[in-house]
Amino acid sequence: MPVRADLAGLVPETRALYAARGERRGPASADELRAVRAQLPPVRPPDAHAGAVPLWVHAPDGTARGAVLDVPGGGFTLGPTAAGLARAAETARSLGVAVVVPGYRLAPESPWPAAPDDCETAARWLLEHAPARFGTSALAVAGSSAGATLATTTLLRLRDAGLAGAFAGAVLEYGTFDLSGTTPAGRRIAGEWFLEAYAGAVADRTLPDVSPAFGDLRGLPPVLLVVGEHDVLLDDDLAMAERLAAAGVDVDVRVYPEQPHGFTGHPTAMARAARTERDAWLLARLLGPSGG
Repeated sequence: MPVRADLAGLVPETRALYAARGERRGPASADELRAVRAQLPPVRPPDAHAGAVPLWVHAPDGTARGAVLDVPGGGFTLGPTAAGLARAAETARSLGVAVVVPGYRLAPESPWPAAPDDCETAARWLLEHAPARFGTSALAVAGSSAGATLATTTLLRLRDAGLAGAFAGAVLEYGTFDLSGTTPAGRRIAGEWFLEAYAGAVADRTLPDVSPAFGDLRGLPPVLLVVGEHDVLLDDDLAMAERLAAAGVDVDVRVYPEQPHGFTGHPTAMARAARTERDAWLLARLLGPSGG
């Protein structure tokens, strides 16, 4: 397992943070979800729409060095947050890229396939509008947690339509790739409520549009997989990395020592290191061998 031993010196800070923070889990019922949603700060109005899909657009001044479809996570039930949009704006500013965040329909009100339908629509919008709006045709897709799942299903859909080649890379942070609970990795989260909320009505959750680990992964762009050593999804991400490699996909796996789910969004030096490495990888793919 490729744990980043060179970052072990950053672990004591994170141990202290997570000991004080305690274990956190997602909502376990519709009532808990409503309570979580009620506590979230409101997000600003979207900047554009791809059909009925709202889009939050962050772009640098002048020509962008690339454009990224950044799919938010939240267990398919929360969508874009104020904090997530702030991070997207910072990525756009620091890297000089455009970042487009889609507001896909949420479970349980709109279960599968609403979210992947909306993410595909947003990706096609980016393909069509990036050259004129941002001055670039260098594209990538990113996502964390459920957003990584949806980023992968979006690429599979685009690949089947002959469009995945337009994307230079994909950053997948601690995604869940087996929602069926039929693999050893998938069984670790089989009892989570969000799975029922999102895909409870799906007769066969090994369908690749639900669980991309079961898909034909050939023809996808290079992938960076980021996950923490203590993430419940670690085994799922490592299994996905093996499947990507077996399919001939250029895959880079980075496991950060003793980190839990969602760690890249936390205020730690480890998170900053992971984000810096993630951004460098992403920018290298967008700029290409010539460096832009």
